[in-house]
Amino acid sequence: MSGSNSGRPSDDSGDDHLRQDRSGGDPRSTREPRQSTSDSDNVSIENDGVVRWFLKTDDENVLLIRDIVSSVAIVAVVGLLLFGVSGIWPPLVAVESGSMQPHMQRGDLIFVVEEGRFVGDGAVAGTGVVTLEQGRESDYTKFGMAGDVIVYRPNGNAAETPVIHRAHFWVEQDENWVNTKASEEIVGDKTCDEVANCPAPYAGFVTKGDHNAGYDQQMNQGADTGVVKPEWITGKAKYRVPWLGTIRLTFDRLLGGMLVPGSPSSPALQGVDPATIATTPSPASPEIPGPGQDVHLTGVAGIAGVGGVGSAITIDRYRR
Repeated sequence: MSGSNSGRPSDDSGDDHLRQDRSGGDPRSTREPRQSTSDSDNVSIENDGVVRWFLKTDDENVLLIRDIVSSVAIVAVVGLLLFGVSGIWPPLVAVESGSMQPHMQRGDLIFVVEEGRFVGDGAVAGTGVVTLEQGRESDYTKFGMAGDVIVYRPNGNAAETPVIHRAHFWVEQDENWVNTKASEEIVGDKTCDEVANCPAPYAGFVTKGDHNAGYDQQMNQGADTGVVKPEWITGKAKYRVPWLGTIRLTFDRLLGGMLVPGSPSSPALQGVDPATIATTPSPASPEIPGPGQDVHLTGVAGIAGVGGVGSAITIDRYRR
């Protein structure tokens, strides 16, 4: 009986062979590990095209250009979004004097909107401006007092630096506004004959800086302008960001208006040394009475500087 099993391999030998196959594995399945390389190391203009190469390469010069382009693009997108809300360009203005203190400070960044947007109760007919006089009646306030703060070109002159002051009241043509609407605390005991622009040569707004002693329409008391016609108004102030406007003013001062040219400065006003004002070099343009210390930034460098340039272009400079 023992011979009947002599021609068959034993079970143990078969199991050993199977285990050997499993332990040895398929030699074809054994592969050498690949050496990993990043896409940026292999990209080239010839194989990938200019666009992909520009976006993927690790070349230091290209990285710098990419950072510059992205910074400018971000500023442009933000500027366009703000323009869509405000309706005017530029939508941001940097204040360069102290005539609206304490409600606005030199170097503040002001978001300005089109006159006809966000109109408050009691606006003058045909305009989107609420005067201080009407704002007191309707309880409408902006920047700490009743009435809108408007941006306008003095005497309608587009070459003048715009002024940002509060609209106090509306006058009709030939109106003796010194007697009918002006505050005695501001004009004192003066009569219409003693005050410039009285009677009013045409209909418009009488304006004043919150920190100024007199109306803009009085000689040597404010912006030294005529009664403000509605068509001279370029916008009205909506929001204030403290000190952020120093970017615009600093670039304007350091680069002398070459990168961000500004409008010629306004005629000289009383009470402040012109040297305290940081604007594009031009004829003397002192501030309205009040504090006017120069604001300095210690330095602008690298990509932050590039973003600052874009911001400076997006931000205009306005006098108060």
